[in-house]
Amino acid sequence: MKRISAALLCMIMVFALLSSCGKNSGSEVETASGEHTKILFTMESGETFTVETYPEYAPETCKNFVKLVSDGFYDGLTFHRVIPDFMVQGGDPKGDGTGGSSQNIRGEFSANGFTQNTLSHTRGVISMARSSQSYDSASSQFFICYSDNYKSTLDGNYAAFGKVIEGMETVDNFLKIERGFSSGDNSFSKPLEPIVIKTAEVIK
Repeated sequence: MKRISAALLCMIMVFALLSSCGKNSGSEVETASGEHTKILFTMESGETFTVETYPEYAPETCKNFVKLVSDGFYDGLTFHRVIPDFMVQGGDPKGDGTGGSSQNIRGEFSANGFTQNTLSHTRGVISMARSSQSYDSASSQFFICYSDNYKSTLDGNYAAFGKVIEGMETVDNFLKIERGFSSGDNSFSKPLEPIVIKTAEVIK
């Protein structure tokens, strides 16, 4: 097999990454108040991690995410894509990267004319997945960064909106699960054992 350069592999993974298919593009969501919200994720394994939202960077994104959590949308869903040194992606009701919630939201990042979002995609940061064809296609799928390696590519092109503040070791443990090949991103990113979110709940 021919070896793919690191730069090319980076581009392939980022473009193949983060596909989400919401159904109602351009839907309106109220602007968030600016208050940080903490969300506790409890995995089926019993492990937990906590995310804090930062609406000062992406108010509509945070509002949408908190609403989905409050509605129990993420309960029972999975993390369907895991790529070491890059990210883990979840929140798709179809479990294969093609699904989403009933509403799409505006892409709050500079490439889409939203300049206040300066939150960088560093380790532990949570951001919204979207279709590569539309800036305003994010709905329910999200990803958590494993490293700072892709921040130059992701910053300004995806809506980072919070960070894992407790339990990042739980997210790291997803890497221990054996993965199979995924034609969606042409990499070994598909967990062979489902990584299931038992509950996601607002705790503050």
